[in-house]
Amino acid sequence: MVTLYGVLHSRATRTIWLLDELDMRYDLKPVIQAYRLEAQGLDPLAPDAPLNTRSPEFLRLSPAGAIPVIEDEGLLLSESLAINLYLAKKAGGPLAPKDVREEALMTQWALYGATSIEDAALEIMFAYVNGADEGGQRVIEAASDRLRRPFAVLETHLKAHSHMVGGRFTVADINIAEVVRYAQGHKPLMTEFPRVASWLEHCQARPAFKKMWATRLAETA
Repeated sequence: MVTLYGVLHSRATRTIWLLDELDMRYDLKPVIQAYRLEAQGLDPLAPDAPLNTRSPEFLRLSPAGAIPVIEDEGLLLSESLAINLYLAKKAGGPLAPKDVREEALMTQWALYGATSIEDAALEIMFAYVNGADEGGQRVIEAASDRLRRPFAVLETHLKAHSHMVGGRFTVADINIAEVVRYAQGHKPLMTEFPRVASWLEHCQARPAFKKMWATRLAETA
């Protein structure tokens, strides 16, 4: 059984979504981000601190001190997008690549999401989380400007294809949807790219996403 280290208020959401899509058993070991403890005035290295990204025992699993991490039959793997590609391929079925060409395309989209979309999308999300004051609005507008080119790439692709790869819902859709989600709260940007918005809503209508999201909202860690 896969052991997943992390919490749902992290990039672990994309892996939990996939695991639920695959109906794959897993054991979730809560590991909270150290900065969240510090925001509460707590010392991540205190003897009574919950397991967190600076805990020595976790750093033995993930020297980078980042979640999520999985342990599967002796394999330790970090980087959420890579974790998802691995799990999908291991499980097989419609969410996995059917051949080496699809595997290459799924890898391409994962890397594109990580390098061209995620940072700016996260800036938008955190600006809204922090209240989107005047300074936050400037951050949102600057990040939106940086996203217009990669979102245009997605929009063009989704005009010609129903999904990211293979004409069906796959791990590639989960990976990109979870990256794009960070910018979803900025409605003017999503309105600019209706195919992206429609595809994202379709992905998020899936029962496995709804299950993951409900669990995330209930998380107290």
